[in-house]
Amino acid sequence: MKAYPRFPRFGAGLLACLLLLPLSLATAAIPANPAGFVIRRGTNLSHWLSQDFNWQPRAQWITEQDFAFLARSGFDHVRLPIDEKEMWHENGSPNEPAFALMLQAIGWARAQGLRVIVDLHTVRTHHFNAVNEGGHNTLFNDPKAQAAFIGLWQQLSARLRDQPVNAVAYEIMNEPVADDHEDWNRLVVAAHAAIRKLEPDRVLVFGSNRWQIPQTLPFLQVPAGDRNIILSTHTYSPFLFTHYTANWTPTKVYTGAVHYPGPVISAADYESLKKQDKGQLTDFIGTARDNWGKQRIAQELEPAIRRARELGLQLYCGEFGCLPTVTRADRLAYYRDIVAVMEEHGLAWANWEYKGDFGIFEWHGGNMTTGAPDTGLIDALMSGAKK
Repeated sequence: MKAYPRFPRFGAGLLACLLLLPLSLATAAIPANPAGFVIRRGTNLSHWLSQDFNWQPRAQWITEQDFAFLARSGFDHVRLPIDEKEMWHENGSPNEPAFALMLQAIGWARAQGLRVIVDLHTVRTHHFNAVNEGGHNTLFNDPKAQAAFIGLWQQLSARLRDQPVNAVAYEIMNEPVADDHEDWNRLVVAAHAAIRKLEPDRVLVFGSNRWQIPQTLPFLQVPAGDRNIILSTHTYSPFLFTHYTANWTPTKVYTGAVHYPGPVISAADYESLKKQDKGQLTDFIGTARDNWGKQRIAQELEPAIRRARELGLQLYCGEFGCLPTVTRADRLAYYRDIVAVMEEHGLAWANWEYKGDFGIFEWHGGNMTTGAPDTGLIDALMSGAKK
């Protein structure tokens, strides 16, 4: 289950400007990094060492056979989310069985020719969905918490520094949510400096403040002169469609029809939904009447694409996805379109997720188990490879 937060509010003028930007982003080669860490198509190994809801024992949820399956299916990398609470005990000591699983997974991936992005997904002082779960993030206003955060990466580096730089990369933090962009930028600088002292050539993945959405990537201050950096963005737009009836979001109140492509909901349903809004829905439904399709998806991603082009760095969409609660034909059309847009503009990507309610396996929500591989969804994800 991908819990997702409120979006930052952009003024109507800024939104209009974003939508009117010319779609002149010609297909370009993916910028190479000196480390040789090359990625194009991946998936997230979620709910294992991160957001583990005990749907299955860890030894069964991800196995060696899963990596072989991913390689056969056309994926070239995995994003491996890890959480502080899964990897370290509350007293700060490492959870050795969890570290052993992480290292085992990297070994399995490398044996299949898959690269790995180790993603520090949540820490005890920061959760990307705290605003919706009654939590409170202290990372950005507590120097001790920031020092502890950097300390986690120093410990991870000690465990991972022997891994080849062309096989394993580090994503510093998933979906930072700071009140001020500069709060995240300062932590980026500090984390970058600390890791570079230990590993000068490791590829580091940085996303922007406010959930890594494309509109905030221009505000990310990227360490200058470092070519071993990949920029990351996430998108779940149009949210009312991709998270249709998700019971952990405010939009669960809407159970009418949704569609893709085109406007997600009818004008009448949109007006009715707006009347129900008490400040909880505005950020989620604001684009529901847009004409969604490849062009609109490209417009959504364009601020991030432009920023990556300006810096000459690879852009990576580390999360996107749609629940199977929508009409299947519409869902598959969405996946085909978003993958086509990303590949046309040189983005690498990893869908959310491998197993789970967004996954590429059948999801049996009643008993929280997976079924057979969803070959139709996998074909939609890999449609660009067949052109």
